[in-house]
Amino acid sequence: MDLQLTGKVVLVAAASKGLGKAAAKAFAEEGAKVAICSRSSQIEETAHEIRQETNADILAVRADVTNQRDIAHFVKMAFESFAQIDILVLNAGGPNPGDFTDLTPEDWEAGINLTLMSAVRLCYAVVPIMLQRGSGSIVAIESISVKQPIGNLILSNAIRMSVIGLLKSMANELGPNGIRINSINPTFTRTERVEKLLADRADINGTTVDEELAKAMINIPLGRMGEPEEFGRAVAWLASPAAAFIHGHALMFDGGATNFPL
Repeated sequence: MDLQLTGKVVLVAAASKGLGKAAAKAFAEEGAKVAICSRSSQIEETAHEIRQETNADILAVRADVTNQRDIAHFVKMAFESFAQIDILVLNAGGPNPGDFTDLTPEDWEAGINLTLMSAVRLCYAVVPIMLQRGSGSIVAIESISVKQPIGNLILSNAIRMSVIGLLKSMANELGPNGIRINSINPTFTRTERVEKLLADRADINGTTVDEELAKAMINIPLGRMGEPEEFGRAVAWLASPAAAFIHGHALMFDGGATNFPL
């Protein structure tokens, strides 16, 4: 299937590694021009790697999605480099793990700033450009936790639901202006963050990472974790003109796990 992404300009936030990197690479493989950001210096290495593997036009910008000026700089650099913005992928990693009694109000404020306000900042920076063009596509990378809570991740469970509320409201408002808005919500996908979460669970439960992985796989009917490449392709499709009538939707990337307790 041709996703009709050749020559499209895509912004992917927090893309130095993990799911953001997987999404950026998938867009590049489809012929898009991709601007990526991260607060880490690793972003340049990631851009070089994607260029080498895809021969795509990649712009790397150091930017912290919790900082308004950094976001403005990222969007400005992308627009000046490519003269348009067709697709925005919202991503910010995840807030700290923990149960309610493990955390403080300050942890909640930091989680809101990272997970919710990063999406708000990016949308305020990009939506006016899309409105002027009369078209655009926004995809937020969220979590299966928007459907059911995940143990030891109360911040993600609570705050990501607020992002979904934001996206659904914006979908109703901006759909008539030609801007599609969706989210993709993964379960365990083979990234560094998931490996850390499994290690945290092992520490809490006095088990091993392999034992925690085996427990998690029981709840995924396909019997395995998702792979980053599979995730990247799903994001590229959802954001692309090939999915032109998919709007206001929370796509589950979960191997069938949504109806299973985690």
